[in-house]
Amino acid sequence: MKEVLVFLFLTVIIFGGASFLMGQAIAETWRPVWQNVVYGALLVAVERFFAATLFQAPPFNIGGILLNAVVIIGFALLAYRLTQVRKMVTQYPWLYERNGLFSWRDKAATGG
Repeated sequence: MKEVLVFLFLTVIIFGGASFLMGQAIAETWRPVWQNVVYGALLVAVERFFAATLFQAPPFNIGGILLNAVVIIGFALLAYRLTQVRKMVTQYPWLYERNGLFSWRDKAATGG
C-alpha cells in the first residue's frame, strides 16, 4: 500500500506535473519531440533518487524505473502534442483548424 501511495504522490502528481510542464515548454519553444525523452529520463533519475532517499524505495528496481519512465515521459509527450496542436491552430488560423484533441488539418481540404 505504501508503494502505491508513493507512486501516486511522487511519480504521478509531483513528477508527472513537472513533466507535463516540461512538455509544454519544449513545444512552446518549437524544439523537437525527442527532447522530451532525454529530459524525461533525467526526471526519472531524480524521481528515483527522491523515492530512495525519502521513502526507502529500491533505487535500481528495473520494473519501477520502467513504470516511472512510461508515466513521466508519457505526460511530457501528451503535453507536447496538446501544446503543438494549440499553437498550430492559433498561430496559423488561415491554414489550419483543429481536428480533434491531438491533430489539426488543412483548411483548404475542408473548403473553409
